[in-house]
Amino acid sequence: MDISNIDIAVIIVYLIAIAVFGSLMGGTQKSTNDYFLGGRNVAWWAVAFSIVAAETSSLTFISIPGLAYLTNLNFLQLTLGFVAARIIIAWVFLPAYAKGKMETAYTFLEHRFGLRTRKLASAIFMLTRIAADGVRLFSTAIPLALIFKTIPALSGWSTVHIYIASIIVIGAVSLIYTYTGGIKGVIWADVVQMFIYIGGALLALFVLLDDGATLTPAIEAGKTALFNFDIGGAFSGIFTRPYTFWGAFIGGAFLSMASHGTDQLIVQRLLTTKNLKDGQKAIISSGVIVMGQFTLFLFIGLLLYSYYGGMALTDTAAPFHKADEIFPYFIIHTLPTGARGLIIAGLFAAAMSTLAGSMSSLSSAFIMDFRSSRKGDNKNPLHTSRKVTMLAAAILMGIAMLFIPLSHSVVEVALGIASITYGGLLGTFLMGLLSKTARERNALAGFTGAVLVMLVVSLYPLFTGQPALMHWTWYVFTGTLVALTIGKITDWIPAASE
Repeated sequence: MDISNIDIAVIIVYLIAIAVFGSLMGGTQKSTNDYFLGGRNVAWWAVAFSIVAAETSSLTFISIPGLAYLTNLNFLQLTLGFVAARIIIAWVFLPAYAKGKMETAYTFLEHRFGLRTRKLASAIFMLTRIAADGVRLFSTAIPLALIFKTIPALSGWSTVHIYIASIIVIGAVSLIYTYTGGIKGVIWADVVQMFIYIGGALLALFVLLDDGATLTPAIEAGKTALFNFDIGGAFSGIFTRPYTFWGAFIGGAFLSMASHGTDQLIVQRLLTTKNLKDGQKAIISSGVIVMGQFTLFLFIGLLLYSYYGGMALTDTAAPFHKADEIFPYFIIHTLPTGARGLIIAGLFAAAMSTLAGSMSSLSSAFIMDFRSSRKGDNKNPLHTSRKVTMLAAAILMGIAMLFIPLSHSVVEVALGIASITYGGLLGTFLMGLLSKTARERNALAGFTGAVLVMLVVSLYPLFTGQPALMHWTWYVFTGTLVALTIGKITDWIPAASE
């Protein structure tokens, strides 16, 4: 591994600097409003950058170039749905949120249906976030673990011990500025980290171009195809074939509506803006930025295809054998000294922005949705909120450590959890927004039913050995329809009491 002392120094300086910067930018918090909502006076453009950083994980940074290398630009169709969804969120979700004093994304559900619905949604959010971001923390620790293995003083450590140390380092750095700076510290650290990982990606792009990589081989191989309207000659192909236009656009729209309109990780950031107009500008502009970001990552993948001569993963001469190894291999073995350190720091930046946001959103959901709802316990002292943030960090690090002995396929299964639960969550929010007659029992039945149905759908190929019933891009759309349908059917069932 060609990691030099200079690269390691760059990474160490970055980790220390971002922890200090986030802590300082958070300022002084005197209440939970300051700690969890940034005093509701954060600049909208900073929130937009923070949203982009929060939804960009280390897996995105690594996987998207590899996806373009193996396939084409069809993945970019998803971003059209992302932008469409954020426009809907801006003009449908946010005005409804602005009518009440929102503390978390799930406050709306209490106002509309009742406390039980708020707590159920918040609990599902916390379980999903813990599982998904525990996996992301594990994946981020991989490059740091590889670096640790090159340090002579750690040569006697086992692989498990090195991974544990890596997870603790990444988790601890994220915790420092989340604990001291609150959500405002997280947002401003996100702004810096977005420019770090985008800068690293641009650096890799310039090195590829300078080394003579062009788009010509990718064009000749048909890898620049953007739209895919091929459904295989049967209507069912819309649901089963990967990245068809309608699957990607509709799937991307519903996924983004759920993740950015109902998930506390993103909604918490939107609640820090000064007013409704600023929140709308932040969410819409984040969609445009994400589209440009994915274009950059995919473009890098096409140039890597040229750089390595279109070498197949099955080629015995290939230095990589998984799509996720292609970009990291290029970073480690091709980029100049110092540049490697910067891009690996960018990899950490992509992950820590999500991880820090998870710590803050998990603690805010617990404090606001559960502890503050207890009668006579509405003060939510700041020191208790910080303790819960530490607990959230410990849980995330513990979950990440569970994945050390497990296979990569298990990691991929865990990453699909969000798509399983998002449909029920989005369907419940839409029920509250669009129906004037829906009651709490409709919401609870729809939410619970949708999660159970999508769990069965996702596990179907695992237990039957049969092909998947649908591509994952349709999960949120299907779950949303199931939630709305069950919610409506519940009206036909007499209730013992309301």
